[in-house]
Amino acid sequence: MQPQWDDLKVFLAVARHESLSAAGRFLKIDPATVGRRIARLEEALSAPLFAKSPQGYALTGAGQRLMVHAGRAEQEMTAAFEDLTGRGTLLSGQIRLGAPDGAANFLLPQVCAKIVRQNPDLEVQIVALPRVVNLSRREADMAIAVSAPSAGRLSVQKVTDYRLSLVASPQYLKSAPPITALRDLRAHRIVGYIQDMIFDKELDYMAEAGLPHVDLASNSVSVQFNWIRQGAGIGMMHDFSIPFGRGMVRVLPGEVSLTRSFYLIRHVDDSRLDRLNRFADALVQGMRREVARLERPALDA
Repeated sequence: MQPQWDDLKVFLAVARHESLSAAGRFLKIDPATVGRRIARLEEALSAPLFAKSPQGYALTGAGQRLMVHAGRAEQEMTAAFEDLTGRGTLLSGQIRLGAPDGAANFLLPQVCAKIVRQNPDLEVQIVALPRVVNLSRREADMAIAVSAPSAGRLSVQKVTDYRLSLVASPQYLKSAPPITALRDLRAHRIVGYIQDMIFDKELDYMAEAGLPHVDLASNSVSVQFNWIRQGAGIGMMHDFSIPFGRGMVRVLPGEVSLTRSFYLIRHVDDSRLDRLNRFADALVQGMRREVARLERPALDA
């Protein structure tokens, strides 16, 4: 019995989603059919591809070897379809983009909305996770990250630098003790990350920014932003988020300011896919323009 391509697609879905039910939802088929397809593929290859555990379906050694070849076959099929349907046409289909929630909330909606307006048949999904997006499991087609990965078959492109400032709402500053130096922050409520849930060292602002403590903590940038906007305390926020803050102002701008970078992370093999290349180019250019546009009012304040 020869393996069938449709079964390889099912295999890739189970490997990436680690369960029959999740793979079935992705493929829009029932879990029982997914299980039968995997059993048929294992019979054709005379090898077990998955080990089932309470955590889900994990690849065996044979499964890991097949994953390499199946992934390459998938890339070749996608490249072939793109080549035959013609280049230079409008973008279409679905593209999933992973991003930290600062970029996902304040940059990507308007950037991706513009790309979709120019490509009406394109569907963009933004996955905002408080962790690094796993591209090898195809959680996304590409990802924005705040640090460049040093391992894996990934391509890395620096998108842009961005700045962070200590900010507060006008109503908070009116009722709180005056702030003329860093030492004055000891008398204020500080908003920041939950320390043991910081998933990237670039997000650990406390020591570098000279913040003494955190009183209101969340692993979500949007929660921190809304605490600050509602007058609950002072915290570090992206300068490109300040225009969304209803008068949010910078505190100690001459003393507290950080610079970080965004990177676009992709699979190395995806460099052959014209559709993803063109989307990536539009995304990078759009993010650069949007950071520059949104940061300017904060810098001029």
